Amino acid sequence: MKLAAVPNFGDYFPFLGILDVQGLTRKMKALSKVFDDFFEKVINDHVRDWDHGEQTKDIVATMMSIMQSGQTHDEFQFDRRHVKAIMLDMLAGSMDTAASSVEWILSELLRNPTIMKKVQKELEEVVGLERMVEESDMDRLEYLDMVVKETFRLHTVAPLLIPHYAMEDCTVNGYNIPKASRIIINTHAIGRDPDAWSEPEKFIPERFVGSEIDVRGQHFQLLPFGSGRRGCPGMQLGLIQVRLIVSQLVHCFDWRLPNGVLPEELDMTEEFGLVVARANHLMAIPTFRLQN
Repeated sequence: MKLAAVPNFGDYFPFLGILDVQGLTRKMKALSKVFDDFFEKVINDHVRDWDHGEQTKDIVATMMSIMQSGQTHDEFQFDRRHVKAIMLDMLAGSMDTAASSVEWILSELLRNPTIMKKVQKELEEVVGLERMVEESDMDRLEYLDMVVKETFRLHTVAPLLIPHYAMEDCTVNGYNIPKASRIIINTHAIGRDPDAWSEPEKFIPERFVGSEIDVRGQHFQLLPFGSGRRGCPGMQLGLIQVRLIVSQLVHCFDWRLPNGVLPEELDMTEEFGLVVARANHLMAIPTFRLQN
């Protein structure tokens, strides 16, 4: 992700791109080899399971079944290259975005100790204190889901989403959108729109009680992953990562800020890059709370 964000002099001075004076092409080729080896292992594991009649029902298995069936569309042959390309999209789409989301969620929980206690109480009731949270517990953690939604509303890690493109002239809410326009969606502004949200600057997970609003692109008040065909391909993987990591950290540990910092004094400054992350990484002190 750092390489993707580095300004490439070759984009401005093409002759420098041939020379690769920054070493970006060399670094990208080395990184490509790492990813390719990893994806080959994943695919080979699925092929081996397939041969032994132990097929894993996941998206890789679905793509492998399409590949092995030899399906074609308009002379297009789906092969390993396409499987690996889709896997890379999913990983890239859920990598630093998930890490930044986890940090923002923990930041808001530390700023709001009452909400932290509510999340821990739900975890105690659903999971207990004898074991860690597992992925199978996620569907029953309703308040945690509200906390995640509220954090996505206030701290969308990709606030301008991926640019959209108008394929034809159209009118949206009285605004004329010419053909070939590049459209930028400001989800940061949408999440703080007082016409859509009451007290938009406050962190209030309870606003989602009884609400059907979700994060999957069906409700335009909340679009952390975009919507439609330009939606994030790593959405499901990212959601699982964020919910599972946050729930385990909050369930396994009590947290406090270091050096006597009060919750309301926590620095929440943002830094804009490929994603909007904390300008300064969150520092917190954990205390183990499970019984074993």
